[in-house]
Amino acid sequence: MESLPLAGVRILAFSQFGAGPFATLNLADLGAEVIKVEDPSTGGEVSRFVPPYRIPGDSLYFQSWNRNKRSITLNLRTAEGRQVLRDLARIVDVVFNNLRGDQPAKLGIDYAALGPVNPKIVCCSLNAFGSEGPRAKEPGYDYLMQAMTGYMSITGDPCGPPAACGVSFIDHAAGFAAAMAILSSLYAAEKTGLGQNVEVSLLDIAYSMLTYLAIWNLNKGFEPVRYPGSAHQTLVPVQTFRTKDGFVTIFCGKEKFWLELCEAFGDEALARDPRFATFQARFEHREEAVAAVQAHFLERTTAEWLEALRDKVPCAPVRDLSEALRDPELIERGAVVELDHPVFGRVLEVNTPVRFRGRREVHRRAPTLGEDTESILKKDLQYADEKIAALRSAGAI
Repeated sequence: MESLPLAGVRILAFSQFGAGPFATLNLADLGAEVIKVEDPSTGGEVSRFVPPYRIPGDSLYFQSWNRNKRSITLNLRTAEGRQVLRDLARIVDVVFNNLRGDQPAKLGIDYAALGPVNPKIVCCSLNAFGSEGPRAKEPGYDYLMQAMTGYMSITGDPCGPPAACGVSFIDHAAGFAAAMAILSSLYAAEKTGLGQNVEVSLLDIAYSMLTYLAIWNLNKGFEPVRYPGSAHQTLVPVQTFRTKDGFVTIFCGKEKFWLELCEAFGDEALARDPRFATFQARFEHREEAVAAVQAHFLERTTAEWLEALRDKVPCAPVRDLSEALRDPELIERGAVVELDHPVFGRVLEVNTPVRFRGRREVHRRAPTLGEDTESILKKDLQYADEKIAALRSAGAI
């Protein structure tokens, strides 16, 4: 079996909560050695304390973001800790953080500080509002971004208040973007011999994903609204419909799917109706089209409709989380991995989405606080026992 593609890449990560740890989780799963730096004076990364399933110094929340990583403790508020950082910068390829935009320069974890000791080093910062500008000093989180960039205003039932997505998707998207930024910067460093600062912000990520809604609004003043059934803004019918015993979601993203849907209904008149003959016509007669489709879906159960529509009209059942995570296809695709934890026991987690056939995947539990500090200082930095003891006495580790 071949090794994973990022084997040999070393990343020093100052990150917590979602977006940052998710970025480095994916890189670690692809073979990178991710050394997670935690502050010993605070008890480590805040995710270790997130309920409901937690033990002293650890939680399942923390485990979900941090498998396949190593942990060292380091206090950058001490001169000794800052020297350890510079020594570590000599042996790693990337220094990553998801701190406030003003913090990397203050803490000396940007290229200006670390480039002189390792010219090829890539310093990646994932922050809320960027490293410059009036909001650089402000913390920011996924929920805030969903509110301020318009997502909440177009999510949820039209009769209810604005709603957030049920999972922190902006955090996750930012994590993927940061991983891409790191890989592209490493590629550039290999060609030029020089690293750089590279930055990703939650705000920029949120705006960038507005794509077609943004171009419609910026150029034509289009104002999206919330429709029943979480319907698409312009494609009809693309939404969730109630069935005899539940819900089904369909996506008529091509004209042929509309005709196939009408055929499944056994409704030739609906297929011939000029009000519904094209994308534009159905958009202009949305309420009538949706009402006609809804009436048919109420005639059968969800399972019956899935059987009738599969391979003809893109469709899916609306599952709860337990149903979704126990789909046999997830196991077949290796989308769920199993790890051993000394306290939690057998832990199941969702896998990284990138697959390399014929490559050996490794999955280890997330580390305890500072689990690898002594090993890294001794083996990688060649520190003597006396020096490590002195660092402990100084509160640096």
